[in-house]
Amino acid sequence: MAQVNDQFVKVAKVQGEFPWHSHAAEDELFLVLKGALTIGRAAEDGGPVTLQPGEIFVVPRGVRHNTSATEETWIALVETVTTEHTGGEQTLLTRSIAEQLG
Repeated sequence: MAQVNDQFVKVAKVQGEFPWHSHAAEDELFLVLKGALTIGRAAEDGGPVTLQPGEIFVVPRGVRHNTSATEETWIALVETVTTEHTGGEQTLLTRSIAEQLG
């Protein structure tokens, strides 16, 4: 993880399904580096989108979403330093900023 001004750039390996959540005040950028990532959204928000390596998608603030990957997928995320990992939802996957930095 790195910080550029008031944004974190996070690189992660993901697999499986991440919980549904939203970020009230922050947009969230996803860039797929390897594998494929599906970002789930409600139909009124455009429905799900699947990203391949090199593709970028921004989830606008307030849009409820989740992510899933059937195989190990490498992603980069760009999000404001105040962004809560699971948007305030408490799940087994919730990590504080301090835990993410560690």
